[in-house]
Amino acid sequence: MSDIEIARNSKMKAIIDVAAGIGIPESALIPYGKTKAKIAPEYLASLKDRPDGKLILVTAISPTPAGEGKTTTSVGLNDSLNKIGKKSIVCLREPSLGPCFGMKGGAAGGGYAQVVPMEDINLHFTGDFHAIGAAHNLLSALLDNHIHWGNSLEIDARRIQWKRVIDMNDRALRSINCGLGGPGNGFPREDGYDITVASEIMAIFCLANDLEDLKARLNKIVVAYTRDNQPILASEIQGIGAMAVLLKDAIAPNLVQTLENNPAIIHGGPFANIAHGCNSVIATKAGLKLADYVVTEAGFGADLGAEKFFNIKCRSANLSPDAAVIVATVRALKMHGHVSKDDLGQENVEALHEGCSNLVRHIENVKSFGVPVVVAINRFTTDTDAEIAMIKQVTESNGVKAIECTHWADGGAGSEALAHEVVALVDGGHANFAPLYADDMPIWDKIKTVATRLYRADDIIADQKIRDQINGFQEAGYGHFPVCIAKTQYSFSTDMNLKGAPNNHMVAIREVRLSAGAGFIVVVCGDIMTMPGLPRVPAANNIDIDENGEVVGLF
Repeated sequence: MSDIEIARNSKMKAIIDVAAGIGIPESALIPYGKTKAKIAPEYLASLKDRPDGKLILVTAISPTPAGEGKTTTSVGLNDSLNKIGKKSIVCLREPSLGPCFGMKGGAAGGGYAQVVPMEDINLHFTGDFHAIGAAHNLLSALLDNHIHWGNSLEIDARRIQWKRVIDMNDRALRSINCGLGGPGNGFPREDGYDITVASEIMAIFCLANDLEDLKARLNKIVVAYTRDNQPILASEIQGIGAMAVLLKDAIAPNLVQTLENNPAIIHGGPFANIAHGCNSVIATKAGLKLADYVVTEAGFGADLGAEKFFNIKCRSANLSPDAAVIVATVRALKMHGHVSKDDLGQENVEALHEGCSNLVRHIENVKSFGVPVVVAINRFTTDTDAEIAMIKQVTESNGVKAIECTHWADGGAGSEALAHEVVALVDGGHANFAPLYADDMPIWDKIKTVATRLYRADDIIADQKIRDQINGFQEAGYGHFPVCIAKTQYSFSTDMNLKGAPNNHMVAIREVRLSAGAGFIVVVCGDIMTMPGLPRVPAANNIDIDENGEVVGLF
C-alpha cells in the first residue's frame, strides 16, 4: 500500500485519549476536529516546575534523490521507545505546501512509521503557516502604507529589507516591481517574495518561548534603513499588536498521533537549507515536560539541520541534547559513491565504502558538539547483508554503533534495537554538549568556523560589499548572534554536485541578512534560493480529489 493508503486505513484514537495518555486533561486542549488539537499555552505554563525529560536529535547524512527517511525514523524511534516501556513524545516540524506540491513530498513520515491524520498534516493542518504568512505580509503592507502616507520615518525605499512571503514554490515572485499604476497605488519599487518557511516571522515563531517573547522579538525586526543608513525597526511601523493577534492561536503547539497511537507534537517548520530547520522551542519544551524522552528532528543533513539545532536553537532556548541519531541508507551512500539512481538496486560494496565518507564526516561533526551518536540504517528490501555489514564496519571503526532498522515496514517493532541503544546512550550520561563557537566570536570568524570545521572548506570568500555588511552588523551590536548558513543540502560544499566528503573547496558568501528578531545572521552561499521553484513535473500534477471526496496522488 502507498503511504496515504496506510494512513487512511489506520485506527486513530480520539485526540483527547492520546492526550490523556501523557496526562493532558481535556480542558487543556483546543480541538481541531476529533484527531487534532492544540495544547493551551496556559496549561503548558503550569508545567514549568516539572523536571525535563531527555532530548534526542534525529539527523541524517547529506540527502540524495534515493531518500534517507529522517522523519520516518523519528516516528519509528518514538514508537519503539514507547513499545519498550518508555514514555516518549516525538516533536516534528510542520510540512510546507511548497515541497508537497513540488518534488520533495510531505513531512509526515512513511510506511508504518507515520504521523496521522497525514492528509491534514500535509495540507493546511491547523493553519499555522497561513497565520505566519499573514503576519509577515501585514508588516509588509504597513511598511508600504507608511511610505505612502508621508514617510515620517524617512525610509529609503531602496533600502527596504522586508520581502513578502507565500507558502508555495513560485520562482516568478523572486524579484518583482510593486506599486505600479499611479499615485494611488503607492511608490514604485523593487521587491520580491520568499517562501514562508524562510520568513523571519517563522524563525521568531519557532524560537520564542511564549507570546510575550514572540512580541518582544517582533519589535526588534529590522525592516528597512533610512538614507543615512539608520535602521528602522518593526516596532516603529506600529503593527506588532496586530501581528501578535494573527499569531495568538498558532503559537499553541499541535498534538496528533502516530499510527501506533503514540503522541506527536508538530509545530513550526523552517527549512534547514534556507533557515534554521527546527520545530518550535515551545513544542520541544512542552515535550520535555510531558515525557521522559523527546525525539526531535532537524532538517536535511547534519551539516545543516543539526548544526543549526546545536548552534542556534539549543543556544537560544538553553537546551542540552542527550544523544543524536544519524539516519543513513545503503542507497543514499551508494549515490555518494557515484552510483547512478538507476543502478542502486545492484550490490556495490566498493561504491558504498566510498560513499560512507559522507556518513563518517557527519559522525565526526556531531561528536564535535559533545553529543553521543548512533547510526540508524534505514533498510530497503534491495539492501544486501554485505552492504549492511560494510556500514557497520565503517561506523565501528569510528567508535559508533550502526543499527539496522525496518520501521518503514514494521513500525515500532522494526527499530526496537535502536531504541535500546538510544536509551543506553542517554542514560549513560555521556553527553557533554557545547556549541561550536562562542557568542563573542566575530561574525566573520563564526562563518569561517562552520565552513572550515564542519564543511572542511579551505576558506570563505566574499566581495567587499558583503564584508562591509558583516562589519556593519558587528559594529551595530549584533556580533553576538549565531550564524544561519543557507546553502545546498546536497553537499558539504556549496556545489550540489560534489558528493561524499569533499575537501579543499571555498565557500562563497553571496548575501547576508540580519534577522534581529530571530537573533541570528543569515548567510546565503552559492546558488541557494530563498524562494524555490517547481520542477519540470511538479507533484501537484498528480494530486486530485476523487468522487468520494478522498485525496489521491498525494504520496
